[in-house]
Amino acid sequence: MFLFEDEANIVQDREDLLSILKMRFGDIPPKIIEAIYDVKSYETLERLILVASNVPNFKVFLEELEEGEGSFRILGDRFNPIEAQYEGDGSGEKKHK
Repeated sequence: MFLFEDEANIVQDREDLLSILKMRFGDIPPKIIEAIYDVKSYETLERLILVASNVPNFKVFLEELEEGEGSFRILGDRFNPIEAQYEGDGSGEKKHK
């Protein structure tokens, strides 16, 4: 791929990531938008898109954003988008809010 195509993909991924975050969590603080625009790695942006699509809340996304380029695993209950819609009653069974 050519350099300008790489840059175009990175720009598009940043916009896609911000769109997903806005759809799921509402307004995004300017500081977080700046942090997303500071990400230069295509692979990191792709991972963050998957994270944003699957985390149950914005706090978990922020933790992953802080991990930076070194993080690559997206495993476990932290990445269950449906989890936020349910709460436990102590019986081990989850109930819809």
